[in-house]
Amino acid sequence: MTIPQDPGLCIDLHCHSTASDGALAPSALVARAAERGVTHLALTDHDTISGLVEAQASAREQGLALIPGIELSCLWKSRTIHIVGLDFNGQDERFLNALERQNENRWARARMIAERLSKLNVPDLLQRATGASGGDVPGRPHFAEVLVQAGVVRNGAQAFKRYLGNGKPGDVKAYWPELPEVVSWINEAGGIAVLAHPRKYQLTATKLRELTADFRRAGGRSIEVCTSGQSSGDLGFVAELCRKEKLLASQGSDFHFPGAPWCELGRIMKMPDGLEPVWHHFRTPLGEPAPV
Repeated sequence: MTIPQDPGLCIDLHCHSTASDGALAPSALVARAAERGVTHLALTDHDTISGLVEAQASAREQGLALIPGIELSCLWKSRTIHIVGLDFNGQDERFLNALERQNENRWARARMIAERLSKLNVPDLLQRATGASGGDVPGRPHFAEVLVQAGVVRNGAQAFKRYLGNGKPGDVKAYWPELPEVVSWINEAGGIAVLAHPRKYQLTATKLRELTADFRRAGGRSIEVCTSGQSSGDLGFVAELCRKEKLLASQGSDFHFPGAPWCELGRIMKMPDGLEPVWHHFRTPLGEPAPV
């Protein structure tokens, strides 16, 4: 059976603003999405929904439909995995309490990064990184921005190569809850849990199949089939996982900042035929304003 893929719609269900580690404010992000022809957007900042109110106001101005979203960090077999939550109730008390715990974990990580980089003698490093993040919890990209401003490195790439990348002093691993717990938060808030960018975890095919099966058994309902920087082989493999586990198919650019042509809002490979799109199962039909 061939399932129609909603021709005429441009749907991007994964992107980031300054509320987490993106470069654009939520309103500017929505405006850019509208300029790029996106008709339906989910703002999925890391472990926070603080940007959704601003994004929703901008979406109304732009005539764009905004779907409540978030990207939550969790652990699976000691690996950090990201789960996108879509179309949830942002007022759910347990969900909000869980986000507060995630926020505390991120602040603890930020303080540890600043402590580990203290030998660089950059004054007020944590405060400046917090400023770079717009007052939210700073991540490694924000620390990189401060190191560039302080003249410690030439650019962000050098900051990661020397100080913030994997295995470097600023590579601090945060404590995250286990995958089933995070999936339960989303489900109990009425949302849909999506396994984000599955090919970016650098797992073997066998391990990725195991992860996808565990995700489905935990109550996960969707997998991100189409994302940025994807080869046709990756697309086909993830589509196979989607069919095998009888999951809904999601898609998103994982946009963070302008200037990366391989990762732009709305620039997503075509969804393979025969997959059931996740947006066909949203509580609020596409085209109607979703509650934030």
